[in-house]
This record gives sequence, C-alpha cells and structure tokens, in this order.
Amino acid sequence: MYVECFTNNGKPYLRLVQSVRVTNQAGKKIPQKQVVFNIGPLDRFDDGLPGYVERLKKSFKAGTPLIPALEPYCQNPNPAQDYHFSIKEGSPDCFGHPKIFSHVLLERILEELGLNTFFSSYKGFTKLQYDVYGFAKLLLFGRLLNPASKSATIRQNEDYYEPVLGPHNPDNVFDTLDFLFANKDKIIRRINTNLVKKARRSPEIIYYDVTNFYFEIGAPDEDVLDEEGNVIEKGLRKKGVCKEERKLPIVQMGLFMDDEGIPVAIETFPGNTLDHLTLRKSLENNIDGMAFARFILIADRGICNYPNLIRVSDAGNGYIVSKSLLKSTKKEQEWTYREEGYLSVSKDFKYKSRIVKKTVKDENGNKRTIEEKVVVYWSRKFQARAEQENKKFLDFLKKLEEHPENFRITAVQSKSLRKFFKKECVNEKTGEILDSSKIRAFVDFDKVAEYKKSLGYYQIVTSELTMDAQEVIEKYHGLTQIEDQFRVMKSDLETRPLYVSTPEHVTAHLLICMIALILMRIIQKRIRDSGSVAIDPDAYWSSGLNAGRIQAALNKWKVDLLPGDLYRFMDADDPDLKLILDAFGIRLPPKLYRRAELKHIKTEIKVFM
Repeated sequence: MYVECFTNNGKPYLRLVQSVRVTNQAGKKIPQKQVVFNIGPLDRFDDGLPGYVERLKKSFKAGTPLIPALEPYCQNPNPAQDYHFSIKEGSPDCFGHPKIFSHVLLERILEELGLNTFFSSYKGFTKLQYDVYGFAKLLLFGRLLNPASKSATIRQNEDYYEPVLGPHNPDNVFDTLDFLFANKDKIIRRINTNLVKKARRSPEIIYYDVTNFYFEIGAPDEDVLDEEGNVIEKGLRKKGVCKEERKLPIVQMGLFMDDEGIPVAIETFPGNTLDHLTLRKSLENNIDGMAFARFILIADRGICNYPNLIRVSDAGNGYIVSKSLLKSTKKEQEWTYREEGYLSVSKDFKYKSRIVKKTVKDENGNKRTIEEKVVVYWSRKFQARAEQENKKFLDFLKKLEEHPENFRITAVQSKSLRKFFKKECVNEKTGEILDSSKIRAFVDFDKVAEYKKSLGYYQIVTSELTMDAQEVIEKYHGLTQIEDQFRVMKSDLETRPLYVSTPEHVTAHLLICMIALILMRIIQKRIRDSGSVAIDPDAYWSSGLNAGRIQAALNKWKVDLLPGDLYRFMDADDPDLKLILDAFGIRLPPKLYRRAELKHIKTEIKVFM
C-alpha cells in the first residue's frame, strides 16, 4: 500500500491505494490499482511546510504517518523511536509551562455549529476592527473551562496552546458583548440550522422552564418613564421570587431545550416577571422562527395557564403540563382519589386517565371549548420523597393539632400555614390575619388532611388524546432534566452572580452561558452515544460523565513543549479524559508530537456522526 495524490475537478486529494492482480477478459492477469482508503482533500492536512506529500509518503512507509487515521494501515512499522534531547541547568527549559489543549475540541464544535463563518461574515459586513470571534471564543472557552469575570477571562488568553487572540485591546471584550446582544437571534438560528443539518435535530419534544440569576447590588433598576409617568422601558434587574431565596435583584431567564437535552434558545425578562408571562414572548421571539415540525411543549404548572396552552395548540403543536391537584375542583379531586379505574403497574405505582371537555379562555379573553387527556398517578416513591421533604412541617402540623398550647408559632411558620387558614380569619383584600393571637384556632385541619392525602399523587394534562397514559408520564418526567441544566449553569458554569450591568450585557452573558451549555451537552451526548457507558435512567442526558467531571478532565488535557520542538500531552491517560477522547475518535498514542501532528489532531475530530 502507498499514499497517492490525485486530482478531482482540479482539486488535489489524498488516498491510500494498493496494487492487485486481476484477470482480464483475455484470461491474463494484469496489475490494477485498488483504493483502500479515501483520505480527503490535500488542503485539509497540508501543514504548509515544503514537500508535504513526500513527507507523508515517507512517514507512512516508516509506520509513523503524519495522518493518524493511516496508522491502522501501516505494515511492518519501524521500532519505537528513541527521543534524544538535553536540558542544561539554568536553562529556561527547566521550567515546564503546560498549555490547555482541550480548546481544539471546543473550537471544532463551534465550527460545526457554524459560528466561525457567522462571525467572519458579520465582521466583514460591519467592518469591525477587532477580532470579535477571538473574543467570543475566549469567553466561551473560559466559561466552560475556568469561569471568571470578563476581564479575567481575556487574561486567560496565554493559557492556551495557541493563544486565541493576537495583539488586542482588552476593552474590546465589552464591544463583543454588544455584538452578541445585537445578533443574539441570528446566532441562535445559525446554531439551530447546523444542528438540524448535521445533528439531525428535529425535536418531537421541546421543554421550557424559567429560572433566575441574582446580582450582588443594593437596589433594583428603575423603570424609564415618559413625562406623563408611563413606563417606556422596564428595568431588568428587579426584586422578585428568587429561586435561591436571596433578597437581591434578579433577572428571569426562559430556556427551551430539545428532547436530546441540548438548549434551543433563551429569553431574558425583568426579575419581577411572573413565570407564566414569559412563555408567549419566548415562543414568539425564538421558536416560531425555527420552522420545526409539530412538537409537544412540556412545562410545569407555574408556567402554563390556558391562554398559553391555547397559543401552543393554535400554532399546531401539542402540550404536556402538570396541574395542581389541590387547586383542582372537588369533582376532579374525588375522581383522583377514587380507586376505580386505576391500573396498577406494581404495588408502588398506579395510574388512570380520562378525556374531558372544558371551556377555557384564550389570551384575548375569548371562551374556547377544548378536549384534553387528564392523567393522574400515585407513586410510593413520590409520596415518600414528598413526606421526607416536608417532614418538619408535617410534624409541626401534627403537634399543633394535638397540643396547640405547648408552643408559640413563629412568623415563618405562620407564613407556611397561610394556605391552611379558614377564610374567616384572613382579610380578603389585604391577606392580613385578622387576629394573630388566635392563629391556632384559625387553622382548618380539614385542609391539612386534604394536603396530606394529596402527597404521592400527581396530575398531568395533555392535548395528546391518543397518547398512552404511561408515555405521557414518561415524557413529562424528562422535564426534571432541564432543572439539572439550570444547576449546571449555576454551579459548573458559574452563571451567577451576574456582574455585568446593562440589559445588553446581561443578555449577552446569558447567551454565552447557553452556548457553553450546548458545548457541554454535545460532549455528554457523544459519550452517551459511544456505547462506552451504561445509561443511567435517573441521569439519562448526563450518563457517563457529569458536567463537573467533564470540566475537570478538559482542564487536564494540556500539552507541554520540550526541547527540540517536541510536545508531550499531560494526563492523556486520565480515565475521564480518555472517555471524552475515545467518544470523539481522538487517538493519542503514547509518543512525543511535532507541531504538524498537533494540527492534524484538530482536523481529524468528527463532532457529529
């Protein structure tokens, strides 16, 4: 076998061929060329140094090909190479300076998502004088590998094997945030277009949830008013219901995610925006322009009221959402608790369903009659978890009922008890307790009993009338995975606290975090799809390696320059790092590497199969 360079439509290509003898029509054996492996276009591998093709041919014959993909075809390779170099005491070479190499994988993913061409074209169109893509890459690499402030992230430039930025003005990082904000929707669409084309994204399910991130500032943003006191522009950093129970200004973020757990889009809202008021704007600004086929939206009960669900249905899509059992009608609760109609999967799980008609109002206040399937189930595991999570409060209620004279009720306990108060003890206009000294007498223990009875039961409603009830339950449970992605953003990616201040920079920061999460999820998906790990049903999307372990492994993938322009990889045998490399088909034989070989590692990475 030998390497051959040939021309196709005027472009040079490389291939591996061998000579075989075949019998022609006259019965004579003649030599014939047979293609063993199509390597690819020459310009994909050429390192720019003189005589690349000849050097490639010689390296293949020697059993150490410049292109790693040729190694399996090497015959009778030479014995392992001995390396000879010396380091003199006092030489700067006595000190090692390992550089991060994992950014080559992240950069290949960005290229496959089309962001390199997007930034290049827009830089030319807008005639930007700075390297906007270089700054964006640094922000993305830093957010995934070593989260820090924007200025500190730019100072990480020299930490990489090849600095991402050349000579630059660090202040341009804030210009980059402005660029990201101005082109947010275009960037999200470019990513989606390439995921559709290359990763065959066509989600049957789209999850939606809302979280918030806090700012360590004293006062919220003021609204901008006109001369008559009308709101022209709402402030973004507002006091609201913080998911982490911090009394600080927050910003709300809505996140869409596909059925592979890969983010689709984000939308930002002032911190005092109620969750259910975010959905329609998020759909309009993001999903409506994606040209997806029909999908089923899955969200929790705090987001989906019927005006939102009618909006989803009118667009030709479906929905699966949870519905509060305690806020349902008496008839709905009685049907839920009645044993009749339940199908038992085991002694620990049962479910039933029915199709109902109901009259609801759309976003314009018009009455509409709809049909939907109601699915209820009881789970012993779900009940035990709910009882454990509420154990202190349930024990308190029991003591209050049996021995109310033994202790005082704190302000915090009073707040928790509010939903169990009898109507006559609360001012309906202000919500104020009419006589706090008699608070124990005002507790409606029938409501308490109803609350205890509901533990373990769950109610889901869906537009999918023909979908099997168990499938409805299974699909809804995938929503818990989006909550895991929020945890990744808040912990591993350190999305909060936010230190940027303008609405534009806040949105740009969250966009960076979303794209970093996409990179993380693509890596996790490749590991999961590689067949090298067992699928954990409780952590399906992150089976194999969680975000923290991936982050740690990628930080270990470094390369160190030795005398003689030789490079060695650091910790390439780390089990977690090896799992990532194997998932992307990156083979690192135990040897020292030349710069040209390092370049080929990136070109050989296949992001999507």
